[in-house]
Order: sequence, then structure tokens, then C-alpha cells
Amino acid sequence: LGTAGDFAILAKSAISTVPPSAITGDIGVSPAAGSFITGFSLTMDPSTEFATSSQVTGRVYAADYGVPTPAELTTAVGDMELAFTDAAGRAPDVSELGAGDIGGMNLAPGVYKWGTGLLVPTDVTLDGSATDVWIFQIAQDLTVSSGANVLLIGGALPKNIFWQVSGLVDMGTTSHLEGTVLTQTAVTLHTGASLNGRLLAQTAVALDANTIVQPAP
Repeated sequence: LGTAGDFAILAKSAISTVPPSAITGDIGVSPAAGSFITGFSLTMDPSTEFATSSQVTGRVYAADYGVPTPAELTTAVGDMELAFTDAAGRAPDVSELGAGDIGGMNLAPGVYKWGTGLLVPTDVTLDGSATDVWIFQIAQDLTVSSGANVLLIGGALPKNIFWQVSGLVDMGTTSHLEGTVLTQTAVTLHTGASLNGRLLAQTAVALDANTIVQPAP
């Protein structure tokens, strides 16, 4: 992930929230300006390098903040795009599992590929050790239904889980996801949805009273 891994949320065009959200980690937008971070009631630091928010345990960065923030964000966005391309290029171990519906499944580590969208309508379990890796390559949208959860057992860690999504990511109310989301477009989290991981979006991220915790490295 390079320096993109330093962020809980990184987006190119906008980050919005309907308060109160609770984000553990830094958030940033680039090349968009700070005016495209909305709903956070930002307070600019005297250095002008970052802002703070009661909804963010960490710092808030935008492309029009003081030096060296713009250059650092440009690097992070480049790293985010490289990570997306890298994840998309991995050779799959399993293709078209469940015809794009993995509700109720228990998934071993590996690279999973779908030429369609992926639906998580009910709980899905990722079963593996602390060193195992999951990569999900999704050619269209990722949809997590309201109340559905991605669960980890056996020591699996969110830092080793990657959702590479060419379309939109939509997480229903009170749903829960684990891992880093790398999307070529936008992410929407509906009321009460939560994530242990990162949202790295090549367009916008829209939150609604969500909890996001950046995983330990």
C-alpha cells in the first residue's frame, strides 16, 4: 500500500459524513481541496498542514493545505492506485465462487476473482492465520447487505485482507467489513455500518454515522 497505508480513508474527490462518525486514523483528499471534506466540522491546525475533527482520531489532510501536505498526498494517491493495479493483477486461485453471492460461506486464504459484482447478503467468515492473505478481485460492484458481517477466525487479521473493486462499494446499515477496500470509484456506507480496515477510493467516500478503525500495520 505504500504511504496510502498511513490513512484510514483516502479519496480523490470528496469525503463526506452525516455525523457522528468515529474514525481511528488519518483521512485525506487529493487532488480535491479541503472544501470537499464535509460534515466533519474541521479545525485547521496553526501549521496549516492538517486539520482536526472530533470525529477523527488522527489528522485530516487535503491537497490545498500547507507544505509538505500536497506532495505527501500526491504520493499516497499514487501508491493507492499502484496497490489497486497490483491487487487486480494477481493470479486467482478461485474464480466466480457462488456466481457472485458468497453469503454464509467460510473462505480459506487466497485470491478470489469475479467477473461480475459481489454480494455479501449474510455473514461470511474468513478462516486463516495471522500471516494468511485474502485478495478479492471484483470486476463490478461490492454490495454488503444491511446487517451482514465479514467475520475473522483463526487469527486472521484485517491488515491482510484486500477488496479490489472496479465498481462501487455499498455497505448497508449496520453491516461490517474487515480489510482494505481499494475501489476505482466510490464508497458509500449507510447508517451504522463499520469497517476494520481502510477505504482507499479513486473518487468519493460517503459516510453516515459510521465507525472505521485503521488496522495495526
